[in-house]
Amino acid sequence: MSLVEVSGLTIDFGGVRAVDDLSFTLEKGAALGVVGESGSGKSASAYALLGLHRGTGAVVGGSVTVAGVDVHAADEAGLRALRGAKAAMVFQDPLSSLDPYYAVGDQIAEVYRVHHRVSRRIARARAVEVLGRVGIPDPVRRSRSRPHEFSGGMRQRVLIAMALVCEPDLLVADEPTTALDVTVQAQVLDLLHELRRERGMGLLLVTHDVGVAAESVDDILVMKDGRAVERGPVAEVLGNPRHAYTRALLSAVPRVDAPREGRTPGPEAATAGGAVSGAVGSGAVGSGAVGSGRAGEGEPLLEAVGLRCEFGRGRDRVTAVDDVSLTLRAGETLGIVGESGSGKTTLGRMLVRLLDPTAGRLRYGGTEIGALSARELRPHRRELQMIFQDPVASLNPRRSVGESVADPLRAAGERDETRIRRRAGELLDRVGLDAARYDSYPHEFSGGQRQRVGIARALAAEPRIIVCDEPVSALDVTTQAQVVALLAELQRELGIGLVFIAHDLAVVRQVSDRVAVMHHGRIVEQGAVDEVYGSPRDPYTRRLLAAVPALDPGVAAARRAARGELAAV
Repeated sequence: MSLVEVSGLTIDFGGVRAVDDLSFTLEKGAALGVVGESGSGKSASAYALLGLHRGTGAVVGGSVTVAGVDVHAADEAGLRALRGAKAAMVFQDPLSSLDPYYAVGDQIAEVYRVHHRVSRRIARARAVEVLGRVGIPDPVRRSRSRPHEFSGGMRQRVLIAMALVCEPDLLVADEPTTALDVTVQAQVLDLLHELRRERGMGLLLVTHDVGVAAESVDDILVMKDGRAVERGPVAEVLGNPRHAYTRALLSAVPRVDAPREGRTPGPEAATAGGAVSGAVGSGAVGSGAVGSGRAGEGEPLLEAVGLRCEFGRGRDRVTAVDDVSLTLRAGETLGIVGESGSGKTTLGRMLVRLLDPTAGRLRYGGTEIGALSARELRPHRRELQMIFQDPVASLNPRRSVGESVADPLRAAGERDETRIRRRAGELLDRVGLDAARYDSYPHEFSGGQRQRVGIARALAAEPRIIVCDEPVSALDVTTQAQVVALLAELQRELGIGLVFIAHDLAVVRQVSDRVAVMHHGRIVEQGAVDEVYGSPRDPYTRRLLAAVPALDPGVAAARRAARGELAAV
């Protein structure tokens, strides 16, 4: 009997079919990647393996057997015995999966005691053991820490430790690296690979990132609209995809080693929710890169010299950005890459004066703006805009999206509500949204659509510079491609200077004319994007590039070995 046997699985939510007639098997020790866009049914299918839909109102049909347990027929005691002991799950967001009030060691120990009749001391020792196994340094001391005391990557390791504490036969990982920067992502993927090789554990990896799947699995199952459209060995599916959707999905994946020409929107660019509409055609988008042909011409639009930003005072002072100098011209895109904590976002906020520099000079259009007061900065404020990473957090949930887009118009002094509403509707239409949805609220839109609202709001101020802070990091590859294509079209039309901040080096390669690499608050390397990516000079840049997932499993294995060598240096 296979470790996992799924036959004719269907899942309905309130009359909407999320999963339709899905069947697959997974053998012990094997790894299967389930890939597809948001809404394809990936996570819903994974949750069914542990019976997590029970009690939610979902209607589940078909059969699911995991480690010999009939999940649909099992009672609550049977499901408790399955979860953790025979099959365990690692969720996307560790903060929502860990209790903020309890030490991580205690939480892991409690999971162990649910399935083993042991003392608290023995369970604590087991928790420390698995924390060490997943690479948490000084596990005895860190086991007493609470979740907020760990970085995002370390919290994900804690979740993996919790999943492994009872040595399950199956590990289900639902988007385990989505919110992580490229080097931490590589560490987590390498850890999963090593654990599977050591323990013969089966792995079901759910991800919208095809490169992550290529790094980690033997077989790939491609899902679209709740159905499986293709399955096979990872090298075969990625190297010679048979289904048109798989080919389109792969074409939307940004590649760190690909030329910047020839990028196209994702497979649903012309029809999916939030389609580009008249903003961008359904075919290839010019060069595909956001930067225009005018990049590099003329005087700098924005110039930073020796920028520094410190937080705190005295002995608690932390330097987030240290002696950073850069320039941006009209129509140019400057990519800024680096790991979490490298100072990227702090720098971006200083460039549009949402943060005051501690030291250094900031010149916009020939005017020194770094030391201007809020009142003195007001004439320039409209022309310096920012698009934030999380549109859910940056949009007021109690205001319609049209009103959010209209706010900058009112702030600029427009008082005619008819003109305001008409202009806001035009902007929504400009970014590929239906102007008739002016009165809809953020929760009624998908993630990609909400990001389009954020872009429309930034455009309302008629800016000359937009700083994009991780604008596509939470989006699947096809929606990501649509947003990037939209920014490309807008920049070509309006000549906007863009600063594109991201931890995804492949996306930055596609959108940028020049790139700056940040590490510990400093720029360690900058230059033309092809030069930096083709011949990186700094060891840190080389480490970042070695951590980028590869679509070729052979290349992925070589990069995994290279990461090990670089880590040993």
